[in-house]
Amino acid sequence: MLEFTVEDLSAEEIERLRAIYEPLAVSVRELVDATIRTEVDADTVAAVKADIDAATARLRSNQIDGAFGVKRTTSGQSMSWGNAVIGLRNPVAPPLSIHRDPDGRYWCDFDLGAAYEGPPGHVHGGVSALVLDHVLGEAASPDGKPRFTGSITVRYPRACPLGALHAEAQITRVDGVKTFVSGYISDAEGITVEADGVFITPRWLRD
Repeated sequence: MLEFTVEDLSAEEIERLRAIYEPLAVSVRELVDATIRTEVDADTVAAVKADIDAATARLRSNQIDGAFGVKRTTSGQSMSWGNAVIGLRNPVAPPLSIHRDPDGRYWCDFDLGAAYEGPPGHVHGGVSALVLDHVLGEAASPDGKPRFTGSITVRYPRACPLGALHAEAQITRVDGVKTFVSGYISDAEGITVEADGVFITPRWLRD
């Protein structure tokens, strides 16, 4: 049983928990991909389903109420492990690992497989918007204080293929509580999706 108080976690304990739960999410992510693409016979499907149901029951024997949320330790380290884009415990997340350059550019390289398909062989437009909303939001919050999406406009110059992709974003200007950000997703051939967003500083963070 893994019970812990987030406020008391050391860096070593966080890494220990990461080592336990991240591989589980990776395995479930692989399971999702395999579920979509398998062509095994009906008996094999039934047997695997029984195994999955049993494993799910074991995991549900001790779980938190509701969503994971964002947990912070006393050292200020953030644990967004349930996040749909970057959550290391979320098999739905690709997940993205976002980097920041000294010039304020935020970027990531990632891979979207069969689970993110919309048009045949291509990324669902809503998934592209999800990714860009998150990357733009990270770029809008360089001081570590969250800015929340006020609006986001997404353009699709061409279909975005499944596979290896790159995303980046950067602040274009700041006007009071509004931070304006632009960004894009690209593949080896160039830009596939573009976005502009307005992110708002929440009231509880305003001076």
